[in-house]
Amino acid sequence: MHKVHRRIDLQNTRRHHSPNLFDNYAGRYHRVLSRALAPSGETPHYFARARVQYLQQRLQGLGLVPKAVLDFGCGTGGSVPFLREILHPSRILGVDTSPESLLRASQEHGGEGIEFSNLQDSSPHSEFQLAFCNGVFHHIAPQQRPSALRYIYDSLIPGGIFAFWENNPWNPATCYITGRCEFDQDAMPISSAEAQKSLYRNGFLVLDASSHFYFPRWFKWLRGLEPALARLPLGAQYMLLARKPS
Repeated sequence: MHKVHRRIDLQNTRRHHSPNLFDNYAGRYHRVLSRALAPSGETPHYFARARVQYLQQRLQGLGLVPKAVLDFGCGTGGSVPFLREILHPSRILGVDTSPESLLRASQEHGGEGIEFSNLQDSSPHSEFQLAFCNGVFHHIAPQQRPSALRYIYDSLIPGGIFAFWENNPWNPATCYITGRCEFDQDAMPISSAEAQKSLYRNGFLVLDASSHFYFPRWFKWLRGLEPALARLPLGAQYMLLARKPS
């Protein structure tokens, strides 16, 4: 595939907002997200850590210890501390289309083995064992999603794993919270079934689909039931694990 086709057209990734939407929120992203998540009783850090913990459990089952991790759509870098702390990779590369978010990420989470790069200036080179994204694809226009998936595909080594996290549009609490979130007002929800079809169409093999975050903090004593509910497509978020064929 020619390099031009692997790049994501920044001008077309948003349906209503200008391309600098997340530049405008870079300095207050965490605060805005915390307000939106308040009905859950949890903070963004709680969900960010839990996502990586769930992912680690699945990677252990696959016998994968990733040394190089791509954080696609990293924003201000909120997942990076947990990717580093829980997965212990020697390298993390966060890519995004928002220069202000990348600057914030570099200031707050930069360090040895951690890099941040503008997606428009970054070309994939089949070098990562793991790619991770969370809540990114509902901000990408449907016609641009194949380009994003091809970028991720081309960034992975053969046999590499893609952990695709998204909000579940079938969950009423998720719909309520995204409706409260300022930067999700133009979100284009993507269901697990739709995402799996897109992954298959773009060369991935989908290994697993699981559903998470069923109970708010007020009912955290029920969270022990969540592993048994993971196969039901009703949690607030879902995770797809996909592999680039060897």
